[in-house]
Amino acid sequence: MGRGRSENANSFAIDLFSPLAARYDLLCEVLSMGQNRRWRRCMVDHALAERPARVLDVASGTAGVAIQLARRSRARVLAYDLTLSMLRHGGHRVERAGLRGRIDLVEGRAEQLPFPDASFDALTFTYLLRYVEDPLGTLTELARVVRPGGSIASLEFLAPPNPGWRLAWWCYTRVVLPVAGWLTGGREWWRVGRFLGPNITEHYRRYPVDWTVAAWEAAGFADVGVRRMSLGGGLVMWGRKAGG
Repeated sequence: MGRGRSENANSFAIDLFSPLAARYDLLCEVLSMGQNRRWRRCMVDHALAERPARVLDVASGTAGVAIQLARRSRARVLAYDLTLSMLRHGGHRVERAGLRGRIDLVEGRAEQLPFPDASFDALTFTYLLRYVEDPLGTLTELARVVRPGGSIASLEFLAPPNPGWRLAWWCYTRVVLPVAGWLTGGREWWRVGRFLGPNITEHYRRYPVDWTVAAWEAAGFADVGVRRMSLGGGLVMWGRKAGG
């Protein structure tokens, strides 16, 4: 993968999400039909199973997952995201939650993490792989900073496998989301609502769930688990860094 292609994907993500920082968490609930919090809890359950002392939350957005990680453990959490406006809003949320001493926020690219090897006991990432040019390369970079035996867990949207539910999902993502986005958030939300459904479909056409499991294993993770949630609308994955 060329750096130019990766930077193009990064620029697109920044352009898409920068205007949404103040309402991003509401947007996640709308896009997931109210299931995002439940999916996050499941992901965090797996990330904290071994009681990590230091956790990296990649694609942290407005630090919602980082805050949950800190509240549910004694871990020091680093919230890492590409979009500065999201992190700034996340910083305000961390302050209001009284977790300033437990959560640090850092801006940067998931494809090139500024941390030494084996720096973290656990790692989470949310809605990330659809916004990078090289999912396997990104997973390999994530694996690099997790210690052997450390936990990893992720959350992503998914398209329901059942034909009836898939049709309902298609109508929701292609019609309801763009209209609801325009009515509730204007042009920026309409743009995300219009983008999301086709983006999910195209991502899993190129990278099916079985491919993603194999990519986790190729990147250096073992005991990879998969849970399809909410009739297949959400996907939680987990594993551990091999060698521990």
